[in-house]
Amino acid sequence: MVPWNVSRVGTVQTMIQVLANARMADGRLMDVHITDGLISQMVKAGGPIPEGAAVHDLDGWLLLAAMAEPHAHLDKALTAELVPNPQGDLMGAIVAWRAAAAKGAFTYEATVESSAAAMELLLVHGVTAVRSHVNVLAENGTRSLRAVKAAAARFEGLLDVQTVALTDSPITGPDGAANRAALDAAVEEGVDFIGGCPHLDPDGPAAVRHALRIASDAGLGIDLHTDETLDADVLTLRDLARQVLDTGFSGLVAASHCVSLGVQTPKVQAEISALVAEAGIAVFPLPQTNLFLQGRDHAASMPRGLTALRALQEAGALVAAGADNVQDPFNLVGRSDPLETAALMIMAGHQLPDVAYDMVSNNARRAIGLAPVTMSVGDPADLVAIDAPSVRGAIANAPMARQTFKGGRLVASASQQTRIYRTST
Repeated sequence: MVPWNVSRVGTVQTMIQVLANARMADGRLMDVHITDGLISQMVKAGGPIPEGAAVHDLDGWLLLAAMAEPHAHLDKALTAELVPNPQGDLMGAIVAWRAAAAKGAFTYEATVESSAAAMELLLVHGVTAVRSHVNVLAENGTRSLRAVKAAAARFEGLLDVQTVALTDSPITGPDGAANRAALDAAVEEGVDFIGGCPHLDPDGPAAVRHALRIASDAGLGIDLHTDETLDADVLTLRDLARQVLDTGFSGLVAASHCVSLGVQTPKVQAEISALVAEAGIAVFPLPQTNLFLQGRDHAASMPRGLTALRALQEAGALVAAGADNVQDPFNLVGRSDPLETAALMIMAGHQLPDVAYDMVSNNARRAIGLAPVTMSVGDPADLVAIDAPSVRGAIANAPMARQTFKGGRLVASASQQTRIYRTST
């Protein structure tokens, strides 16, 4: 790990580091000067180095804004071997998870360890911030939430971890009393966002109202699983946008999935996208899990399970992409690598490489309330160096040769070696 140079100017402690010979996305070789965790200078490579600065030579590696994961399920991650989903669809995953939970498959200690393992994978791949939904159910109360928070404590100063209280359905009506109590307990325990699945509730609009009220009272944001279905008759997103606008809710708002928007007519897509943009709602398409779960009952012309990306972008809505589930019954694969998500946004979402990378880096950072990293003076020095020739090349090859910097400090690295063994002649 690269040591910081610490100097004192009067009574102020200043930490100076230089990431030398960094290749920018436009191909320029630059030296990135970092002071107290922020980019303080961007100069052409080979320029003067401040006296006593700690220098880390990137040797031409591509230096980009660190990636962020805006939608994870850390309490479920890496459990695919424990919880098979023979059915393969969303309800099959839900049924499989509940059955395993009822049998006691997920202890507090096991959830701490699997969550920590998932966080480590994210960090090594170049992620410095993650937002995770965590089950808050009548059956388990805040146990999973406490486990994820315990795992996050191991990454203090390395990885920013946000938690979303993911409630069960229903949340409304007499049958929702136990789930509402579980949510109240999670708020008391400490979460960053109110979650839930209003499109699965018998009264979706009321479920949205409840989430907004709880979040407003607690001073939290909301991040709702929204319209994770190809049923065109389900459009909770429209109601969410209208309620945010009508109530003047001022916290961060995100709508994850929004799959059914992708099967609307262009006119409806444009109308709802305009509402979403006006309400300031960030939308998170989640290609890995929704490509796996959605469309299984379409024998021909199988839909892609993605939201209306073009309409949202043209309306000016903030769109960031996440992985969602990783190696659990909701998604049997996944590498905890946003470059995998970016590649799917190119292949399935028809995004260009630079746009796809923004969706898993700066757009994701903005959407979860963090400052973007535009390689400008004053930006946080949350960075990832990748042994790749370009953004396109990084996404295409996803090399494991990476270095992750949090506030300019090297916090994780991985190397990659390849060899070819030829027989001698």
